[in-house]
Amino acid sequence: MEKERKDCVSVMHGCVIITMDGEQRVFRDGGIVIEEDKIKAIGQSKDIIDEFGDVADEVIDLSGHILLPGLINTHVHTSQQLARGIADDVDLITWLHHRIWPYESNMTEHDSYLSTLLCGIELIHSGVTCLAEAGGQHVSGMASAVNLLGLRACLTQSTMDSGHGLPSSWAALSTHDCIQSQKDNYHKFHNTAQGRIRIWFGIRQIMNSTHSLLLQTRDAATQLKTGIHMHVAEIPYENQLVMDVHKINHGTVTYLDKIHFLQNNLLAAHSVWVDHNEISLLSKAGVKVSHCPAAAMRMLGFAPVREMLDAGICVSLGTDGAPSNNRMSIVDEMYLASLINKGREVYANGTTDPTALPAETILRMVTVNGAKSVLWDDELGSLEVGKKADIVVVNPSSWAMVPLHDCISSIVYCMRSENIVSVMCNGLWIMKNKKIINVDEEEVISKAKLASVELLKRAGIKLPSRMNVI
Repeated sequence: MEKERKDCVSVMHGCVIITMDGEQRVFRDGGIVIEEDKIKAIGQSKDIIDEFGDVADEVIDLSGHILLPGLINTHVHTSQQLARGIADDVDLITWLHHRIWPYESNMTEHDSYLSTLLCGIELIHSGVTCLAEAGGQHVSGMASAVNLLGLRACLTQSTMDSGHGLPSSWAALSTHDCIQSQKDNYHKFHNTAQGRIRIWFGIRQIMNSTHSLLLQTRDAATQLKTGIHMHVAEIPYENQLVMDVHKINHGTVTYLDKIHFLQNNLLAAHSVWVDHNEISLLSKAGVKVSHCPAAAMRMLGFAPVREMLDAGICVSLGTDGAPSNNRMSIVDEMYLASLINKGREVYANGTTDPTALPAETILRMVTVNGAKSVLWDDELGSLEVGKKADIVVVNPSSWAMVPLHDCISSIVYCMRSENIVSVMCNGLWIMKNKKIINVDEEEVISKAKLASVELLKRAGIKLPSRMNVI
């Protein structure tokens, strides 16, 4: 059930405002006006107070704080939150076939609901207002949780119709079943939750997709004018399999281009194993790429992010799911993305380049580029008049961020999730003074603990003992 909103005019002032607008404006002493779900005005604090102070329903003094656009996580599996820690230190195929797929295939709708609640709480604490679901079970459960939390999301069903290792319940699904269920999700949930939920089509990965599924997904997404989220070129084995099966000289990206699947509504996750020619193909097609540094370094490798950005590809940041990262903090991903890609320059070229992926580029990846990646940049990604009021309030007065010489640099290299104190989405506070507004965190955590234990029992997953526990 969608919440009834109480519209009012809110004024926040006295703060540093990092707008991320086309002029890259930063107000040292800024003010912002929120009316209903949109930004009505933004400017110098004194001017905002003079014009709107007397007519505002609430005036909030945020002296000493920093305001950012809501951060956008472009690759996260909300259904995997209850599986945090069940697939550490294993290769990708073991991870999929023996841990994650048995886990996901045994999920109930309520499990997906709880998992998304737990994931959403962690995302909000790290400043995320919008997420791109990478593919999971029971979109209905995800949608209920997203609506309750007050988040914004592009939700996607995990979709596969072929390949080895699939649980029996999934292997029985036809291509038609896969497409029809996603169309049903679209008609039930697209543009619900006051417009905060959008439904995309999903392809889990090419190794578990028939030619027909790819083509029908492409055409259905075009017809419904929505996006496609897909894991692309994750590991060398994937590329080799595509080359062997389809008798081509390059891997996944080349094949997707050949069948006209590469389009500007495709969000390609990871894209670690691509060469210069394939980067060019992605760029020409307008494909967006979600870079997940922690998950990539865990089992995939170094993604050529700098080359992608240089080629004009819109690259954003994602956390991936809890079993492949454990930390659902986009704040951590910002820090890692810059350092890893600086380090990659040393590894690839034998020379250092501290200028690779500077702080302003990273911040753009989680705001402006994130909005473009989820096809929502007309309303999200920057603090500008007429855009949605998705706002993060940062308190930099802590041991982690003091002293504050350069606010952009400090946001990327120093900020922790603990510095994020309040989060607004669609003009409503979803976290204030570090307290999640719409759900009881302790209750969700308690229920999630119980549900996760029961789920592993149903899935028959037994984790190996690492040490001699007595």
